[in-house]
Amino acid sequence: MPDYGQFHVGTSTLSTTWFLGLGAILFGLGAIGVVIRRNPLVILICIELMLNAANLTLVAFSRQLLNLEGQLFALMTMTVAAAEAVVGLAILVDIFHRRDVEDVDELHELKG
Repeated sequence: MPDYGQFHVGTSTLSTTWFLGLGAILFGLGAIGVVIRRNPLVILICIELMLNAANLTLVAFSRQLLNLEGQLFALMTMTVAAAEAVVGLAILVDIFHRRDVEDVDELHELKG
């Protein structure tokens, strides 16, 4: 009977907890980056890191439970993350062309 909580990587075997721990560390780093950093581009990158950490946990649980729905959901999440990155970068490029802004707090003029 196969052990569903194990991943075979090369000749070694890793349990699901390693991937969940890595996802938690990546998500924590992304959250800290969003809170601490003030550069809009770095904030977007940290949000992408958080989404990728969530995708890693989805794929790990999907593999453990032998269910493809988690992997399909991770694929949809990556599509939404790519669209978010494109729209966010387009807005940032437009803002940087109009004025020299390096701090998120200086973008208060965008309020309607």
